[in-house]
Amino acid sequence: MAENQAPQTEQKEVSSQENAPQERAPRGDNRRNNNNKSGGNRRDRRDRPEAIPSEWEEKVVSLRRATKVIAGGRRFRFNAMVVVGNKKGKVGLGYGKANELADAIKKAKDKAIANALLIRLKGTTIPHEILGEYKACRILMKPATKGTGVIAGGSVRPVLELLGVHDILTKSLRSPNPINLVKATFNGLTRLYNIEDIAAKRGKTVSELFSK
Repeated sequence: MAENQAPQTEQKEVSSQENAPQERAPRGDNRRNNNNKSGGNRRDRRDRPEAIPSEWEEKVVSLRRATKVIAGGRRFRFNAMVVVGNKKGKVGLGYGKANELADAIKKAKDKAIANALLIRLKGTTIPHEILGEYKACRILMKPATKGTGVIAGGSVRPVLELLGVHDILTKSLRSPNPINLVKATFNGLTRLYNIEDIAAKRGKTVSELFSK
């Protein structure tokens, strides 16, 4: 009888071990393991190098929406004019069209950077008085003493501020169209010259121009 009872007790012990609840690993360990498998911890993302800031600053001068009526309803299209500059003598103008407003602004900015021009300045102002012209617009620009500020309004002010001009006097003489005013301003700025340019054209030095 004792020999028959011994294997029964052994079977009970084996069955009790199989039915015993298994210990679970803490949740934190599983998450760490999953993070390591999926491509690293969040710290790796924070250690990524930041994007290099661009030297160009932008300002939207004009935004317009065009509507086209079709059989299914209305279709909208946007156009934008953007001015970019580095406030160190470079400024550009761009015009973009797209079905979405953000895309139109991006296109205009890319064109403005590609069309950026180097403008001749004299300190914080322009070298001399100039009249910019474009179609029916006329913009008069005069140099000013230090501390005057940018005396300009409308769409002319962003162009001068992004160019890096801090002291100037301006006056719009005819049409107030903002797009044409910007183009008239660019027309005047691109025709600025300094004394070194005049001396080079005449084949003389600056001192020879002022000598009697």
